[in-house]
Amino acid sequence: MTSTRQLKFSRLMQKELGELFQRDQKSFFSGNIIAVTQVDVTPDFSLAHVYLSLVLDGDKEKMLEKVQSHKGDIKKNLSKSMGRKVRKIPDLEFHLDLGAEHAQKMDSIFKSLNIPPEEEI
Repeated sequence: MTSTRQLKFSRLMQKELGELFQRDQKSFFSGNIIAVTQVDVTPDFSLAHVYLSLVLDGDKEKMLEKVQSHKGDIKKNLSKSMGRKVRKIPDLEFHLDLGAEHAQKMDSIFKSLNIPPEEEI
């Protein structure tokens, strides 16, 4: 069960990380668009699972690795922007959010089905 404090902290981190990725996308991430779709913080606030949606032409796994490689810089910048609001920045663990891709795939499957309309009685 997630506490109110965890939810508030998660929303704050999501907002700050979103702004950070938007601001630094050209320098760190080759201009690719990275959206933070969700942040889940553990009850002890030591770890934050950050779910990213990536809009790019290339390999998403490679871009996720690039984000992981900049984890220290991201955490430092996050500390600068959130420093007065929180005591400690949790460790960051990045994940791909495949929800939108999954929904798009399911939508295309449904569209490809050939279901005849029901006959009226």
